[in-house]
Amino acid sequence: MDCLFCKMAAGDIPVNKVYEDDVCIAFHDIAPQAPTHFLVIPKAHIGAVSEVTEENSAIAGHLLAVIAKVSKELGLESYRVVSNIGESAGQSVFHLHFHVLGGRDMTWPPG
Repeated sequence: MDCLFCKMAAGDIPVNKVYEDDVCIAFHDIAPQAPTHFLVIPKAHIGAVSEVTEENSAIAGHLLAVIAKVSKELGLESYRVVSNIGESAGQSVFHLHFHVLGGRDMTWPPG
């Protein structure tokens, strides 16, 4: 499989890591959309939220726990978690990932 995030998770492509364990890695986005913008991805290949099953749901739950932990460590009190599912929703890398954005007002319209 030629998956960009699988290569990142395996350490074949360097990332600016903020967290890593046996299940996942978290790293800063290369094109941040907020003062704090990091991604959390599983090391196992899951294509998107739409591919989460009873068998792999513990991985998805772990990713959410890591989001809470890393966000707290980075001093985020308020933040947005986004996962695009499918090309028409903006998914460009077909490997489950959550964007975490914070450090600015995330309300709409911007105030």
